[in-house]
Amino acid sequence: MVEHSASDDEGEIDNNLQWSPSRSQSARDGNEVDWSDDDMMAIDNFQWSPEHYNSVRPAGVETDETVARFIEMGFSEEMIAQLRKPMVRKFGANVDPAQILETLVKISASSEANSSKSKLIDELILMGFSEEMVIKVINEYGEENVDEITNVLLSYAEAEKLCKREDEDINIINLSDGENELNSSSEVSTLQALIKIGYPREEASIAIERCGETANVAEVTDFIAAARLAREYDDFFEEPIIQHSKKSRVDNEPSRRGRNPRMAMSSDHQLITLPNPMIGFGLPDGTGLMTERPDPIPAVACGPPYFYYENVAMAPKGVWTTISKELYNIKPEFVDSKYFCAAMRKRGYVHNLPIRNRFQILPLQHQKIQDVLPLTRKWWPSWDERTKLNCLVTCGGSATDTEKVRAELEKFDGKPPPHVQKALLVDCKKGNLVWVGKNRVALLEPEEIERLLGFPRDHTRGGGVNTTERFKSLGNSFQVDTVAYHLSVLKVLFPNGINVLSLFTGIGGGEVALHRLGIPMKVVVSVEISRVNRNILRSFWEQTNQEGTLIEITDVTELKTEEIEDLMERFGGFDLVIGGSPCNNLAGGNRVSRKGLEGEQSQLFYDYCRILKDVRNKEARMRRGGL
Repeated sequence: MVEHSASDDEGEIDNNLQWSPSRSQSARDGNEVDWSDDDMMAIDNFQWSPEHYNSVRPAGVETDETVARFIEMGFSEEMIAQLRKPMVRKFGANVDPAQILETLVKISASSEANSSKSKLIDELILMGFSEEMVIKVINEYGEENVDEITNVLLSYAEAEKLCKREDEDINIINLSDGENELNSSSEVSTLQALIKIGYPREEASIAIERCGETANVAEVTDFIAAARLAREYDDFFEEPIIQHSKKSRVDNEPSRRGRNPRMAMSSDHQLITLPNPMIGFGLPDGTGLMTERPDPIPAVACGPPYFYYENVAMAPKGVWTTISKELYNIKPEFVDSKYFCAAMRKRGYVHNLPIRNRFQILPLQHQKIQDVLPLTRKWWPSWDERTKLNCLVTCGGSATDTEKVRAELEKFDGKPPPHVQKALLVDCKKGNLVWVGKNRVALLEPEEIERLLGFPRDHTRGGGVNTTERFKSLGNSFQVDTVAYHLSVLKVLFPNGINVLSLFTGIGGGEVALHRLGIPMKVVVSVEISRVNRNILRSFWEQTNQEGTLIEITDVTELKTEEIEDLMERFGGFDLVIGGSPCNNLAGGNRVSRKGLEGEQSQLFYDYCRILKDVRNKEARMRRGGL
């Protein structure tokens, strides 16, 4: 809706009355106002002859039948009187009463929206946020998604703390993978300078993350200008969470000072953006289900041997484009595990597996928190409407978080006011807290996380593994039900068993998925550097009475071509190469070294590619009868 101003002498319309007679037909068609059937009927049936225009009178003056009709519809005499004089000037004695009615409806709707917006502003101010910041965020994000507004305000508040306490180590916990704000003192000082210049806080924050903490103000402003231009051509990455140092300039940026040629992206490769929703090639219930890939697998990558690679979906810009390029230009399948269990886990999977006739492992996972954790149902408050947990990360929250919630709730005899509810929900979401008593929340136990991720009970328990190590191992693992859905196509392909090369095995998510699918594992060569994780996998292998051979190798970087070929000759090759390289330098929770695939840990992705190519080359020679 636009503000109408025909001439200077029409300024008698109250500033709060915004209307557009020239667009009354579009409003009648429903483009401007969400008309109900009753509204349309009132306009269609309203009768008003031209001589009635003088009946619209100021408040306090006796009204005729026409004004009475308007009043019966809920409009005030004052509002009607405010419209009379300027509309008569504009349209003369033959002013269409329907136009006045439409304008009254639009003004009323606008007033209700403004009232709703004002109420939201008041509630957020009561939560402790400044009025200026609240209004700015609402204008940027809209007023519909209150959770997102609250999350952004919390992130801004943490950034403000950093300005005052640069020497403190503030740990801002993400609500989901990839959502983060600035937390280094040098970045904050640059951020302050950009805000003073006039750049929006969020845009400045993103630019600083892209350019790196050592970038000066001039470099960042140069980047902002380029990014704005790129957005006009729809070339700018959809996800705002990006970070690279100047020495590791990202894959897809124009070359300015020189880049790692290994990471450079050719001009014919476009950025891979994340889909919404993340349902991959379709869900078991038929939602978005595909029987053929939208982009066929290149002939050079057709299996067997099959391969399956996984990593965090919310990676820095260009990472998934590089992963795809290195893995035979196969487009990733992005899936959020919330469609398979009661916890979110946004991951990308690059594989050459068939996608027709997939099926889920049984029994099916519960989809809601209270079904997975039934003892929480009794205590779950009605105002906590969560049905899914956020991503299960490598560390839990703290007792301070649970005590904060308890102390706040005990201030009230009954249900806390809305603004307190919203603030507490933010804390519960951040820490994945669940209700275990009256006014009591608790952190998830390792056994509960095992259940959510599809592992057997006590899978990570015992053998010298402490609670901290269990959290870490589980946070880095596959979500078994999701992975098993993808691997299920192997059951008919390998009815007599499968030979697996498992890289970055972790706690054996892939092996657990194959076991639960009922696919015999004849050979598993596991490459895993963590002693704790190796112990967990070995315990699983023994406790499930696996009849195949388990071979353990410690370091993926030490697995050379000769050893790979020797193993393949010994066991007749590998049918599946599976693994997910470390996400340390990719995940949004990394505040120190989110350098993408150039990071110290995440660059191990290239070892996955190297080993996979060795396997496929050897397999091709073995098929031809060569050595």
